[in-house]
Amino acid sequence: ELNDPLVQRERFAQQAADKEAGDDEAQAVDENFCTALEYGLPPTGGWGMGIDRLAMFLTDSNNIKEVLFFPAMKPRGGGDGTEDDMAAAAVASSVADDDDSTQ
Repeated sequence: ELNDPLVQRERFAQQAADKEAGDDEAQAVDENFCTALEYGLPPTGGWGMGIDRLAMFLTDSNNIKEVLFFPAMKPRGGGDGTEDDMAAAAVASSVADDDDSTQ
C-alpha cells in the first residue's frame, strides 16, 4: 500500500485535476488522510503472513474455513447444525412470518 504522504498528496492532486476535466470516478484531495499518513504511519515495508494462512499451508488445506477456530456463521436454530436443526429453524421462521402477516 502507498503510505508516503507526499506521493499520496501528488496522486490526489492528479485525480482532482482529472475530476475537473470530467472524470466522474476521480477523487478530490483528502487532506485529512494525508495528515494521518504524516503522523500515524511511518514508512514501512516487508512481508507478512497471517497465522491462519500459515496453518493452511502447513495442513495442506484448500479452504481457510478448515483452519479457523471459530465458525463464520452459526445455525439459525442455535443447535449443532444438523439437518433437523436447520429444518426446525426454517419452520420457526415461516411460523413467525405467518404470525406477522395476521396482525
